[in-house]
Amino acid sequence: MSTQKAEAKFIDDNFETFVLQLQEAVRKPSIAAQNVGMNEAAQHFKRLMETHGISARLIPTRGGYPCVYGEVKGESDRTVLFYNHYDVQPPDPLDEWESGPFSGDIRDGKIYARGVSDNKGNACARIQAVGTMLKLRKQLPITVKFLIEGEEEIGSPHLGEFIRDNAGLLEADYGVWESGYMNPSGRPGMYLGVKGMLYVELIARGASRDMHSGSATTIPNPAWRLVWALSAIKDENEQILIPGFYDDVLSPTDKEMELLRDAIGDKQMNDSEAHNIARENARALGLKSYLLDLYGLDLRKRSLFSPTANICGFSAGYLGKGQKTVLPARALVKMDFRLVPDQDPEDILSKLRNHLDSQGFGDIEVRLISLDYPVKTPADLPVVDAATEAVISVYGRPPVISPTQGGSGPMYPFKKYLGLPMVSFGVGYWGSSNHGPNENIRLEDYRAGIKMAVEFIDKLAETG
Repeated sequence: MSTQKAEAKFIDDNFETFVLQLQEAVRKPSIAAQNVGMNEAAQHFKRLMETHGISARLIPTRGGYPCVYGEVKGESDRTVLFYNHYDVQPPDPLDEWESGPFSGDIRDGKIYARGVSDNKGNACARIQAVGTMLKLRKQLPITVKFLIEGEEEIGSPHLGEFIRDNAGLLEADYGVWESGYMNPSGRPGMYLGVKGMLYVELIARGASRDMHSGSATTIPNPAWRLVWALSAIKDENEQILIPGFYDDVLSPTDKEMELLRDAIGDKQMNDSEAHNIARENARALGLKSYLLDLYGLDLRKRSLFSPTANICGFSAGYLGKGQKTVLPARALVKMDFRLVPDQDPEDILSKLRNHLDSQGFGDIEVRLISLDYPVKTPADLPVVDAATEAVISVYGRPPVISPTQGGSGPMYPFKKYLGLPMVSFGVGYWGSSNHGPNENIRLEDYRAGIKMAVEFIDKLAETG
């Protein structure tokens, strides 16, 4: 029996236990934004690693939640670092969950819980994969390290500092990012980067207190002020109007365009068919079409390689039931700018400030909430090859390799302080509903994800 077959059988034979361990993990609320259950979750993952033969410890951060570090020395000094996080998003709105958000309920072949996809399912699968290999072999072919942090869902404010201060401990040759998702056609998604992000609040102020709306003839309304400022940031054609905003945007390489064509190449269709499918998908979301009526390759290219200026929320005046005629004293909008290589979020923040000033909106306060830098891993590295071969071994199909993704995350410190090229794969699927009600993963994807991590470690050990 080959090594891989032996481990696959062990995973199948012990899958019920592995699912119970996952249920135990997701039943521990760990909401960083609300300081709910954080230390308990960190301790849980430390114990889970130790259960699977992984040497583990908690390492404090400066003012934040602790990181969980694990390590198994291998036959080779070649090292891979798995990154995950144990914190989760708040479960609201609670009334839209079909079962308790921390119940770990199983129905219709899926397990439902906040954090089961993002990101506890991936963390558990990787720990269980290493435990499986140690159980059967006693030693790994390469050294494996784990870093599981507790602040990803609040912008990882202490992670960069932690990685810098512990660079020697975390030193590795390759890294594996937190997650990945099966696409609707049944091909696993593999990601080679993340977009950066600049998250800000814009605040306009008027009178010192809310006023009667009859005063609108003489008292400036900060809500209108903010609306006018926003109209100076992006136009109706989706063009961002901040001077120099696009200056550092890199065009996709020929290899990256090849990967995009492969991603949409599962179904051979003509232009009209692709357009119709895009419109059908948009209608399923209650839309007439996607932005700019894009479809096919153009839609995929824009999704991954174009930056954004997005309004996340707007607050001013009275928003309760019924009528209250008020002129608000303050208006606030939350915005995120998703950035692509080689845009610098600090540079974009400065350009935003300068643009507002030049347009006569010097009175608008710009408050920085968080920032992340965009990162990409070249597609021709051994870690990408190893992950690709592992996908084919487990799933019988090649992955859809995405040069980056629409979301953001703290990948940049791994590049800056450790020089780590990272790939991303995992146990989620296109319907996992991350951050939304009824977050879930399919149990068969979870089983395959454990096997995928085993195969990846072996394939990486075989690379030159």
